[in-house]
Amino acid sequence: MSVDEFREIALSLPEAIEAAHVGHPDFRVRGKIFATLGFPDQTWGMAKLTPDQQQEMVARDPDIFQPVKGGWGRRGATNILLPRANSAAVRNALTIAWRNVAKAIARGWQLR
Repeated sequence: MSVDEFREIALSLPEAIEAAHVGHPDFRVRGKIFATLGFPDQTWGMAKLTPDQQQEMVARDPDIFQPVKGGWGRRGATNILLPRANSAAVRNALTIAWRNVAKAIARGWQLR
């Protein structure tokens, strides 16, 4: 999986746009981030999952998925090691992350 392939998958989701956050590319739906690229370095992406979804992904593919360090990781932010990932795994993670954010927006929830 390359950075460009990650970007293409993220931007293929409905209403997804690319922006930037703290100097890193991010992907948003209606202004809310569901994925990022480039942290901790250019070989990583991130999907905003729930803690349960994260646990499931990490258990299934620990060579690809890892919790983000610290509080964001405890809330479900999940790093994706791009060189080890395939498009099916990334598409699944990004679709779930997009859906999580889109559902929260539809319900009027405040997202961090």
